[in-house]
Amino acid sequence: MPENYDLHSHSTASDGALSPSELIQRAKEKGVTCLALTDHDTTDGLAEAKQAATEAGIDLISGIELSTTWHKHCLHIVGLNIDPESPRLKEGIYKLQAIRRERAEQIAGKLEKKRILGALEAVKAAAGAGMITRTHFADFLLSEGHVTTQQEAFDRYIGQGKPAYVSTEWAGLEEAIGWIKESGGVAVLAHPMRYKLTASWMKRLLTAFKEVGGNAIEVVCGRNDPAEIQTSTQYAQKFDLAGSKGSDFHNPKYVWVELGRLNPLPERIKPVWDLFEARA
Repeated sequence: MPENYDLHSHSTASDGALSPSELIQRAKEKGVTCLALTDHDTTDGLAEAKQAATEAGIDLISGIELSTTWHKHCLHIVGLNIDPESPRLKEGIYKLQAIRRERAEQIAGKLEKKRILGALEAVKAAAGAGMITRTHFADFLLSEGHVTTQQEAFDRYIGQGKPAYVSTEWAGLEEAIGWIKESGGVAVLAHPMRYKLTASWMKRLLTAFKEVGGNAIEVVCGRNDPAEIQTSTQYAQKFDLAGSKGSDFHNPKYVWVELGRLNPLPERIKPVWDLFEARA
């Protein structure tokens, strides 16, 4: 049976709906043979996922999705085949988690000004030991009846330019990629088409990304269409970057994004898994 790679997924350690063990079980049910757990700014789910993957016969790639800021754009960099015990990576994660906690307090404060109370307590309870993300706030707004869909929460309250949006300065691009490289990992620009950059800005970004050690770009991800895959493939070729693929799976109820249900990686680009170094 051919390998079925899904190198971008989330668990309850950040804003996913399934525990790491449940995520592994679902991946097995969906025919995934190699899965990367890439929670936002945390590696806390990896130990549980590793044990479950061994039992399920799935190859687990240790990963993370780091939040970065580049020219006022928030970009996500996926680290694949990382060593979660790397001291420098741990220091970086601690820094980003502190930023997340502060942002959560600020979002809750802005919601209070809109007479929406109890947000901070609710999102802390929902996240548990995991990272608080805007998805937790969206779920809170939905559960309290302030919106009718999760997307409406972003459109009305917590999206850019909305009343409870908090502009955040994350790690620098070079800084975050440095953490990944120091841990022995591969740095991947996540879902590049989602940033809505012009062609000239994307070329500036990929030039900078490559110069500071970036290795790959997500060519096949989530809900991207054939035209977006074609565009991403062209960027990978132009900038000599490997290609990655991942669903960005968060929740089984989002039926349009499923583990392992991905288009094949175009054959004319180097697959990112060819860059992984063996780990003891």
